[in-house]
Amino acid sequence: MAQQTLYPLTFAPLLKEVIWGGQDIRPFKGLEPDDKKVGESWEISHVDDNYSIVAEGALKGQNLDELLRTYGDRLVGARVKARFGDRFPLLIKFIDARDYLSIQVHPDDALGMKRHNSFGKTEMWYVISAAKGAKLYSGFAVQSSPEDYVKRIAEGTIVEALAEYEVKPGDVFFLPAGRVHAIGAGCFIAEIQQTSNITYRIYDYDRTDAAGNKRELHTELAKDAIDYQLQDDYRTAYTPAKDQPVDLVSCPYFETKLLDLDAPLHRDWSALDSFVIYICMEGALTLRDAAGYEVQLHQGQSVLVPAENRELTLLPSPSCKLLETYIPEL
Repeated sequence: MAQQTLYPLTFAPLLKEVIWGGQDIRPFKGLEPDDKKVGESWEISHVDDNYSIVAEGALKGQNLDELLRTYGDRLVGARVKARFGDRFPLLIKFIDARDYLSIQVHPDDALGMKRHNSFGKTEMWYVISAAKGAKLYSGFAVQSSPEDYVKRIAEGTIVEALAEYEVKPGDVFFLPAGRVHAIGAGCFIAEIQQTSNITYRIYDYDRTDAAGNKRELHTELAKDAIDYQLQDDYRTAYTPAKDQPVDLVSCPYFETKLLDLDAPLHRDWSALDSFVIYICMEGALTLRDAAGYEVQLHQGQSVLVPAENRELTLLPSPSCKLLETYIPEL
C-alpha cells in the first residue's frame, strides 16, 4: 500500500444507546436530535469491535486499526508504539448521564493483564455542563477496607461511604485505576481513558430491567481492584487562564491540558514522540498543520494529530475551549 501523507484526522462518532442516557449528545455535536437515549459518544476508539472510522480526507473510510498497522510510528510515535504495540492507548468519549451510572471501579494494568489480558483503566473527567444539583462520586469519604466494603455491599450502604461532589462546568476529576466512582444524573462530561472496556460494577441502586432482572455485580472482582486509601479531596485543582495551556492531569497514561482560546496559539511538538488529540468542548476553530492542511472543528468534535505532525497552529473562530491530550515520556 502506498504511504499516504498523514494529516489531522477526524472520525465518525460511535453513539451508544444506553438506559441511563439522555438526548443532549446529538445536539451538542451538531447532529439532528432524535428520541434515543444516547449516553456516550465514542470519539476516538480502538476498543475491539468499536474501531473509529476516518470521516474526511484521503484516508476516509479507513478505521483506526488499519491506520495503526499501516502507519505505526508515524501515527502514534515510535516510543508509544514500542510501549503499547498494536493497541491505540486512549479512548475519548462524551458522556450524557440522564440517570445515575452504577458505582464501579477499574483494575490497574497488572490486574487487567492477569485476569483479562487487557490494560487496566485510568481515566479523567472534565465537566462540560451540569444540571442544577448534579453530583458525582469519586473515592471514599470514610476509611474503608476489603472487609468493610463487602459488609457495605451486603447491607446496601456502600454509597454512604463514598465522597460525593456537586459539580459545575470546568470541574476536573482524575480517576486512577482502583478509585471507586460514579457519574450522577445531570452530568455532561468529556472523558479521557486508557483503551480498556473492563468495568467492575459494585452497586446499581437495585435497578431492574424490563424483565425485572438486576444487572450483574462484580463484588469479589472489585474487592481486589479497589484502592482503599483515603484522601481529603478527590477533585483536581487548577487555575484557569486564557490563550495558554493550563495543566490539568499528568500521569503515565496521558497528559492533559485545557486551552481556552480567544487568540491564535502555536504548538511545537518537535520534542514529543506522541500523537496529540484535541477535544472541542465549546466554540469553533481551524487547526492548521505545518504542511498547511486545515481542519475545521466545532463543539462536540475531536481530532487526532499524528505524531509526525510536529507543528500546529490553533485558530479560534472567534473563541473555543479544548482539551489537549497525549502520551507523556515515562
